[in-house]
Parts: sequence; C-alpha cells; structure tokens
Amino acid sequence: MKLLLDTHVLLWSATDPDRLSTDARAALEDGSHDVLVSVVSAWEIAIKQSLGKLELPTPAEEWLPEVLRRSGFEVAELGLAAALRVRSLAWHHRDPFDRLLVAQAFEEGYTLVTHDDDLAAYGVPVLRA
Repeated sequence: MKLLLDTHVLLWSATDPDRLSTDARAALEDGSHDVLVSVVSAWEIAIKQSLGKLELPTPAEEWLPEVLRRSGFEVAELGLAAALRVRSLAWHHRDPFDRLLVAQAFEEGYTLVTHDDDLAAYGVPVLRA
C-alpha cells in the first residue's frame, strides 16, 4: 500500500509518535508499505514556520530532509493532474493544503493517513491517524 501522510501526521511521527493511532503507527513501521510525504506538506511546513505558526528545532529546509533520511519516508512530487483536480473537488474542506493532498491521493491511488475526519468525505481511501 502507498500511504500519503497528511502534514500533521508527518509532524506527529517525527515529534510525538504517541499521538498517532495504533493502526497508523503500525502501518508506518510496516516495511511492506511505501510511506510518502508530499511536496505539499513541505510547502505547508515552510510557510507555517516562516509565519511563526510552527516551531521546529531547526529551519524547515534542514529539519525535513533529516526527518526523511531517518524515517525512510519518500517524497511524493505533485503532478499537474493532481493540482488541477482540486478544481473539481467538493468544498467539504477549505484548507488548500489538505485539498491538494486529497487530489494527489486520488490521482496517484494513495491512501491518505490523517486525523482529519472531514477528508474522508471526499471518498479517498483514508487510514485514521
């Protein structure tokens, strides 16, 4: 299974893994799954840190590559089709980052790992974090 992490799941897995559900933690540790971090999450982390809304021990451009290296998580690039698919998504959710992650999960056939129950309304496969 290909698991796409919502940004908060990435943050929790790196800083406070006990916040994750037992199922999510097990899936992230299961070597048979590809665990993916979207460039959308990198963008969200960088923006939130620059606005002072996210505290990390180091600048995002140092922190995230180190987290990826330690965890073995892979980067999922955002394709044009996913970016454009956002236009056709219902407005269950207004967060532009989450909408892009949902569109990317649809386009690439990923399961979205999230704690945000509203994202399941899109019909994308979800693993509750």
